[in-house]
Amino acid sequence: MNSITERSTVPSLIRNIVTNIHPDTHTFLVHKVKDEWVEVTYKEAIEKADAISAWFLDIGIARGDRLSLIIENGPDYVYYDQALQQIGAVNTSVYPTLSESEIEYILNDSGAKTILVGNPFLLRKIVKIANNCPALVRIIPAFDDFEKYTEKINLNAGVVGFSELIAEGKHMLEEYRHAINSAREAILPSDLSCLIYTSGTTGTPKGVMLTHYNLTENVRASLEQIPILEKTDKFLSFLPLSHVFERTATYHICLHEGCTMAFAQSLELLAKNMAEVRPTIMNCVPRLLERIYDKAMKNGTSAGGAKTRIFLWALGIGRKYRLIHEEGKKPGLLLRNQQKIADKLVFSKIKEKTGGRLKFLISGGGALPKNVGEFFGDLGIKVLEGFGLTETSPVMAVTENDRVIYGTVGRIIPRIEVAIQNVDTKEIYTIQTHDTFKEDFQSEEGEIIVRGHCVMKGYWDKPEETATVIDPDGWFHTGDIGRFYKGNLQITDRLKNMLVNAYGKNVYPTPVENTYLKSPRIEQVFLVGDKREYITAILVPSREALQETFNLSDEFFNKPDLFIGDKQIVDWIAQDIKRLSNELAKFERIKSFKLKRNPFSMDEGEITPTMKAKRKVIEKRYATAIDEMYLQETAAD
Repeated sequence: MNSITERSTVPSLIRNIVTNIHPDTHTFLVHKVKDEWVEVTYKEAIEKADAISAWFLDIGIARGDRLSLIIENGPDYVYYDQALQQIGAVNTSVYPTLSESEIEYILNDSGAKTILVGNPFLLRKIVKIANNCPALVRIIPAFDDFEKYTEKINLNAGVVGFSELIAEGKHMLEEYRHAINSAREAILPSDLSCLIYTSGTTGTPKGVMLTHYNLTENVRASLEQIPILEKTDKFLSFLPLSHVFERTATYHICLHEGCTMAFAQSLELLAKNMAEVRPTIMNCVPRLLERIYDKAMKNGTSAGGAKTRIFLWALGIGRKYRLIHEEGKKPGLLLRNQQKIADKLVFSKIKEKTGGRLKFLISGGGALPKNVGEFFGDLGIKVLEGFGLTETSPVMAVTENDRVIYGTVGRIIPRIEVAIQNVDTKEIYTIQTHDTFKEDFQSEEGEIIVRGHCVMKGYWDKPEETATVIDPDGWFHTGDIGRFYKGNLQITDRLKNMLVNAYGKNVYPTPVENTYLKSPRIEQVFLVGDKREYITAILVPSREALQETFNLSDEFFNKPDLFIGDKQIVDWIAQDIKRLSNELAKFERIKSFKLKRNPFSMDEGEITPTMKAKRKVIEKRYATAIDEMYLQETAAD
């Protein structure tokens, strides 16, 4: 019996598993060590977490203290998190891709006392800023031979290796066993579980305060909506656990259901790891699915002849089969047989590259283009979209397994309210809940606001900023624009992203950008046009497509010129821009564009860790190039 309730806390989840779901000898985590996949049992994980908790208590860590991590996904993250959670400390995860100044800000703003550091590159960052962080008392490298990075530097904080820490903790565990158990039992659902700093597309990052209740209730409500997970399921984790989406939708779900969690080695090795691990469920971001779609379409159509005809025939059969199921009907014998043939000849080969066992994918962190979702549906792989923000724990809506409406992010989860509010007049058009759901309901468009168990406690030490997003009636203002469509929530764009052209026409960049991203020749699109007469864009061509089409060497991408001026390449991109523009209103179409040689990057501060463009940064950095697009058109006129 699974006994998760609204009174549960994060550290109670793993104890519930070994009491009610699995024996403690059952596999909990899987990770690759050298060339072998290694399994970690619940017993091993709990023993290490307890040892770390004992060590924390011995150095004076107390309930409510903030303890930080800057580490890639892996078992060490889980041990450290479980250890701090069960003594009432607060997880303050830091994105590994952040700059030194951003890391310093987060450590000082949160007052973090310790930090677990994942690799030499990250340790060098921490060492440079550690003495600027007065609250920091311990730096904990999670790898061997770390001394060479710290021995010649006079650090105010002590340095202790993670393996040494665990060994010391094991020796003192019996001394602190009662204190650990008492601390765990004393944690309240309303206590702070973590601080997650917002990406900061505009302004300074803010620490989002999420409670144990926020997190455990969010998982409980989400699983009520998609009650198809089983304790035998295996997740493959590759999105950062420093982000709330992966932490909730993989880590905490596994802790709730007793599923196994395997860790991918890296994004570069993800395809290889999928084939090895053979997951049944994975969380992903839209861009990953777009890349799989682009590659599958290219492989299926590039050969020409019979192979291409079979591929396109199979997709057509898959589409017919999917649509009949979505209408609640049963396919006829002929279509069922055709689908089996299509699966054997085409779909099974694509699915085998994912390991061949996927029940479904969960897509979050951005809007999934409708055609990409439909493509996976045609293959027989369901993509369940979810929606939410760090401030909402994160899930507000998620697609139901038996009702997929592509282009929407699903039904509102139980026990929260979601409303659509007029951006200008603040009139609330509609308030919807899980229980008021109607399949044919549609609403006007406006800002999405939410109230209920998923809403954060507030921003850390920022009451004024909290008051600007949570109004006196308890509504959290998401800053996202959307509506209800066929009962599901549908996202249009971010309020702050909206472009208003010189004629007063509103242009929401995301759906326009997604239209152009249908081109396999285009990797990234950044739309420009606020207060301008027409839309322009900075485009990043697909490096793979460029190299294959124009036989380019790697040297081409290392040239100092940020933009590509080659007329052949520009004309090649323009072909797809012209074709796809027909799907858009005239005022939404790209009239001029620049081709950026290399992608927008986190290292340059141009995009957030969740791959959202930092509009102000990009517009400022490329102001000259943007102005040139408008000057060129003016001259032409």
